[in-house]
Amino acid sequence: MKGERSVITRINPDTLHTSPAFSQVITVSSGARLVFVGGQNATDANGQIVGNDIATQSAQAFRNVLAALEAAGATMDDVIRLAIYIVQGHSIQEGFEAVMQIPEARLGPPTVTAFYVAGLARPDALVEIEALAAVPE
Repeated sequence: MKGERSVITRINPDTLHTSPAFSQVITVSSGARLVFVGGQNATDANGQIVGNDIATQSAQAFRNVLAALEAAGATMDDVIRLAIYIVQGHSIQEGFEAVMQIPEARLGPPTVTAFYVAGLARPDALVEIEALAAVPE
């Protein structure tokens, strides 16, 4: 079904490094509805931060992204971009490895950009993930 409804083309030129975790280039054809998921941190449904380490918080933030996508009628197969903001002093690699343990994280894959930041709006949050998806109309 993915191929029948896809408006997304993932491109990994031979001249660039390839990874199963991300795509180098993505194009979106006309007929797509864009879904913007605002930055999700590691809060649970009660607004409490889950975990105090980067791995636990990254996994919870990613599960929150998945829930937001589902509410908008999208899946990770529709995601074209993830932006990951990690508080300085914490390991991007540890957070990424925790997220990759979630089966849905291996779908797609989207383009990914990670940033180190001095802090986030919520002081106890170590990571925030936002997503952009393109869903066929």
